[in-house]
Amino acid sequence: MIKLGEIQELIIKRFTSVGAFLNEEIEEDEDVLLPKAQIPKDAKIGDKLEVFIYNDSKDRIISTINIPKITLGKLAHLTVVSTTKIGSFLDWGLERDLFLPFAETIGSVVKGKEYLVGMYIDKSGRLCATMKIKDMLSTDSPYKENNLTTGTIYSINRDIGAFVAVDDKYDGLIPKKELIGAYEVGQIVEVRISRVLEDGKLDLSLRDRSYIQMDTDAKIITRKLKDNRGRLDLNDKSSPELIRKELQMSKAAFKRALGKLLKEEMIEFTHNGIKLKE
Repeated sequence: MIKLGEIQELIIKRFTSVGAFLNEEIEEDEDVLLPKAQIPKDAKIGDKLEVFIYNDSKDRIISTINIPKITLGKLAHLTVVSTTKIGSFLDWGLERDLFLPFAETIGSVVKGKEYLVGMYIDKSGRLCATMKIKDMLSTDSPYKENNLTTGTIYSINRDIGAFVAVDDKYDGLIPKKELIGAYEVGQIVEVRISRVLEDGKLDLSLRDRSYIQMDTDAKIITRKLKDNRGRLDLNDKSSPELIRKELQMSKAAFKRALGKLLKEEMIEFTHNGIKLKE
């Protein structure tokens, strides 16, 4: 059986002026064409070839010896080569670009950028890309709490958080409270596994464990002080919004780092904020 969107090993059944016709068995019907230009030198009837099955420019089923960057049901990072009102076209390593319908797009896509997509067969029997990959992600990751890894943001809900494809395989979420800073769909992020849920999904943090992150945050505050002539109009009474805007960290993280810097006698409080000790 010829399987659209998959790599198969097929047998050469016959040659014609336009190419070779292939199938799983010599007796099988509904052969698929391998264009003449792609037939290996010295190929003969009965030879087995590894080919990919896809749609040509007229949506006919055809084969190629070129292996694409993505196959049916799999995920891959593909680059946008053009955008239209009905969708975008992605480079997947074949002559004809892969179509990403507007209805399968999350947010806006930008020409030249890479996005994590899956591949499916649409109602017309054509191979298409989708950014709606949640159902293609697994929940049986090998990770445990506090493990560190990377992932790709595939969707953002400002009321919930950022949905992440951990290792581009497993479903994870950076909760809203952890989503400090500006992030976008397609961005690759370093994450820590903060919790493994009963259903196998992963809660993630963009920050390391507090005692490690505190050192990093203290360095951020010190650098900000140095860049601002040794003073900042921030202290433990400042609003979470102002702290987030100035330092890209939560108020809790800011207070932990302040405590560390005060203990090390690197800063002191002023009337409106803090300053470096001389």
